[in-house]
Amino acid sequence: MFFSDLVESSYSVYKERRESLVKEVIKENNVKNGLILFFGDFEKGESISFEQESTVYYFSGLKEPGLVLAIEFNDEGSKSIILIPNMVEDRKKWFGDAIEANEKDAAIFYIDKIDFLGDKLSGATFDRYFDKQVYENILNIISVAVKNGAKIFAQKNNVRSSDQRFILDRIGQFLPEISSLEGNIIDIYGIVSKMRRKKDLFEIGKISEAINLTAVAHESGARIISEDGTECEVQAAVEFVFTAAGAKRAYCTIVACGRNAIALHYNDNSDDLSAGDLVVIDAGAKVDGYCADITRTYPVSGSFTKRQEELYNIVLEAQKYIASIAKPGYYLKNYDYPEKCLTSLTKEFFKKYGLEKYFIHGIGHFLGLDVHDIGGLKSPIQEGDVITIEPGLYIPEESIGIRIEDNYWITGNKAICLSDMIPKEPAEICEFMKNGLSQDQE
Repeated sequence: MFFSDLVESSYSVYKERRESLVKEVIKENNVKNGLILFFGDFEKGESISFEQESTVYYFSGLKEPGLVLAIEFNDEGSKSIILIPNMVEDRKKWFGDAIEANEKDAAIFYIDKIDFLGDKLSGATFDRYFDKQVYENILNIISVAVKNGAKIFAQKNNVRSSDQRFILDRIGQFLPEISSLEGNIIDIYGIVSKMRRKKDLFEIGKISEAINLTAVAHESGARIISEDGTECEVQAAVEFVFTAAGAKRAYCTIVACGRNAIALHYNDNSDDLSAGDLVVIDAGAKVDGYCADITRTYPVSGSFTKRQEELYNIVLEAQKYIASIAKPGYYLKNYDYPEKCLTSLTKEFFKKYGLEKYFIHGIGHFLGLDVHDIGGLKSPIQEGDVITIEPGLYIPEESIGIRIEDNYWITGNKAICLSDMIPKEPAEICEFMKNGLSQDQE
């Protein structure tokens, strides 16, 4: 299913999200005067590709390391300010284009103002152990807000980003005149989570773009599988597609042949492919921040043995069954409600074949800006969620691991498969390995 042509990318989307956030913060906290703070992630070194903190990206669309998004609001409305590390010229010299603190860039990004965080930095990178003077401007904004009776809102309890908590603590060290900064900070992680879980058409479009590219990557990987090949060659074929399209991989690509597939997150990808074995490819693209997460299982020799096909079909039927019942009110993994817990129901399905002990993980997770996106597995599925459904069997005695994973959008009262263009019936899998995607599937 293709949604990517339904929406047009624009930074106005992020402005609308910020406006919605302000309304929710006012509504839930009964305040009229406040300051919302989000802190961008820092670069982790030259060997690690930078990834923006996902909530900062959700509300700004910006990938600049170390930035702060400040949203001021009162009776007269709201104002969004981006504050960037004061090292633009060095950033441009070393890394190319960089956001600049001027009205032109502010207009492009639908931001009211772009300013520097504080004093000029030496060098082209910025880490979280910053000095007070390089954060002076945002500290002044916070001080003035608190003195004017504004409440401070931040992701205080965001367990996904240690940088958020660290920066809040560091700000507290820099502002001793505010006797109880901690008491002035109100956590909005719950509001943020609620907003991010419900995917709009813009987001469905981006996820679909990532899925479409992942389909081509799986085709590339499937067609290079051979009895004299290697796992890393398959990985290279998959990730070449991502790189050539200007995308990133959403997570470490898994290419696990034979017994390696029993380890759920095996990603060493260093072994040979062996005749008669199965190989699991778990790979997803990341496009404009949004992730795909697709798994297929292929026979190295080009066709399944009778036993392999028997087990494969059981996994496939499990996926079809769970997809047919997944809807709002069910849970991905909440054992307190076994009759509506999709993981429990999957285990019960496998129990009919005496295979329940070989299903050793949850049935799926939420998907979006993070591959394991915001959303508690114990909370009920809601309309607007995007989830994975990924049953699997892992049988050490037979050196067999099988997993089939697709991405689903919960809309209305059902789950719509967004990745149904990628073959998964046994005969289709074998054809896919030989000839790739058909014109109807592309």
